Amino acid sequence: MSEEQDMIKEVSGSSPEFRTELAEQLAELAPEAFTDGKIDVEKLKELLGGDVADTSERFGLFWPGKKRAMRAAQTPTTATLRPDKENSKDWDTTKNVFIEGDNLEVLKILQKHYHGKIKMIYIDPPYNTGKDFVYPDNYKEGLETYLEWSKQVNEEGKKLSSNPESAGRYHSNWLNMMYPRLKLARNLLTDDGVIFISIDDTEFSNLKKICDEIFGERNFQGTIVWRTATDNNPTTIAIEHEYVLAYARNSSVVGQWAAPSENGAHIQRKYEELKETFGNKHEEIRKELRKWINERLKSGDLALDGVSHYSFIDDRGVYYPGNSANTKPGNYHYDIIHPETGLPTAKPANGWRWPKSTFEAASKAGEVHWGSDHTTVPKIKKRLSTATSLLKSVYYEDNRASTAAVNELLGGDKVFDNPKSVNFLKRLAMFTTSENDIILDFFSGSGSTAHAVMELNAEDGGNRQHIQVQLPEPTNENSQAKKLGFCSIPEISRRRIGAAGLKVLKETTGEKNRGASQLDTGFRAYALADTNFTKWRTDSETDATQLEQHLLDLRESADDNATPDDLLAEILIKQGHSLVEQIRDRDIDGLSYKAVVRVDDEDAEEDTLVLAYLDEHTKPILRQLREAMEVKPAQFIMLEDAFQGDDELKTNLAQICKTNGIELWTA
Repeated sequence: MSEEQDMIKEVSGSSPEFRTELAEQLAELAPEAFTDGKIDVEKLKELLGGDVADTSERFGLFWPGKKRAMRAAQTPTTATLRPDKENSKDWDTTKNVFIEGDNLEVLKILQKHYHGKIKMIYIDPPYNTGKDFVYPDNYKEGLETYLEWSKQVNEEGKKLSSNPESAGRYHSNWLNMMYPRLKLARNLLTDDGVIFISIDDTEFSNLKKICDEIFGERNFQGTIVWRTATDNNPTTIAIEHEYVLAYARNSSVVGQWAAPSENGAHIQRKYEELKETFGNKHEEIRKELRKWINERLKSGDLALDGVSHYSFIDDRGVYYPGNSANTKPGNYHYDIIHPETGLPTAKPANGWRWPKSTFEAASKAGEVHWGSDHTTVPKIKKRLSTATSLLKSVYYEDNRASTAAVNELLGGDKVFDNPKSVNFLKRLAMFTTSENDIILDFFSGSGSTAHAVMELNAEDGGNRQHIQVQLPEPTNENSQAKKLGFCSIPEISRRRIGAAGLKVLKETTGEKNRGASQLDTGFRAYALADTNFTKWRTDSETDATQLEQHLLDLRESADDNATPDDLLAEILIKQGHSLVEQIRDRDIDGLSYKAVVRVDDEDAEEDTLVLAYLDEHTKPILRQLREAMEVKPAQFIMLEDAFQGDDELKTNLAQICKTNGIELWTA
């Protein structure tokens, strides 16, 4: 083989194999524990010394099928995502994604590009109530195939409970479903990322144990108790709550979860109202504001919790005098001169909290609260605009309001049962994400997470992106959703996200808002599917008849039914590109290409990252390929069958790419 052909790289047909990657990482850290390319477990134990458990008896959660569940997370997939432009919104401009398909396969697909890039994950998995629960872990085709695999219908087509208690492995089946998905989800989180998981009493204890194992006990951040509507028909205890477990990828780098005080907004609105009445009469405003706050507190109103002490007024607005004393003795001791009396003020017993330069700068900026004379200790003004609130472990919201809101968006009653609260999800994102972060929900249901992200971006001017994944679970035959024309949950979700986007755009206001024209309310829709390339489709379970047909199919590497968009999407996914790349159609010297571009924000010029020739039936000539390379892409990708066995053409193309510093890949 020529040197040029040695430089040609072939696109990998599957997602990363984590067992191999783990072995490679261990080889890097402990090369002496490897012999003939294999791990010497006994040598590794020697190297670890006292860190190795010296007994086979250890604490943990074990259940039938756990080893299989672990392998399910490690096994690569050859599946792909097919663009569904018909069900998308703003395909060319949006950075959001909606994927229809089994989330285990999808999570594997996402590993290549999104590994370590997701800031927040929220999921609301099946609560294992004994009905409507099956994730088959091999779903790549359409709805009918899914129903067949998942055994959700009997021979007459009637819907069945998919995890009945009588099956004998009630909890085990649920754990086998959750374990590999959480394992893969952890890989996607940023180092300071967090996952929130909604659950009820049925599997709370089991979920906590497997999360401790997967994420590490030290990364457990806490449990939010969400008090919702009361169970009106209890046998013993009226259940009126569910849980949200929170785990960080790495708790040592997670900062404080704080957000602008929601309660502070109530005081700010009252201040602005009083200012309209009293103008710049600060004392009058303060008196009325204090009266209003006290009345609210007396009535038991919790809306001012944590901010009721903000009632002082100056030209810059509302503040409270913050403590200027040091919390420990023996630190900063110096004189502060009162601006009216010209005498040193009283000092805190433990000294000042800050050095003198800090105090002097605050005084110059008008940020010191002085007493009437020097006998009072001066304090630093703490502005209402800087007030923050913490994410608390108890949250109350009657979720029936969320159901009503979704029904209103979709134009009917009882379209979707128990959607999650947009306010709650928005709150989680507000505390844990920044303006350009990615948020993932791989049990997306009706699309509440997407709705929450859009609302939060509208309110704080952020540009957060969301990725939604939903299994094509069918709607009940007699349901209101079915009567309205929704055949599956993804159909409901896509419609709801679109309607919510329009609603958010209509209501978009506020100083921080980037404006409706800049708010991303679209999404790219994809559908999980089997690979478009026949050479990647076979596996060890293929029988002799299928293998014979597979060998015949290999005469053409790509599926004839696959469009150039389908082929490009799969290649980009397996190359590690995002799902929202900017793609252009290019015609160069009579040939059609797909180009992935990056647009320079300053001069709007486009750099070509990838140029792909995806027509295996039309063999290009060398002149045409040389002309295409004038575009100077970073990568050039060409279907193997497009060479039609012409090794000379391939070699010459490789030489052209080498000369121009272009990576050449085949698929």
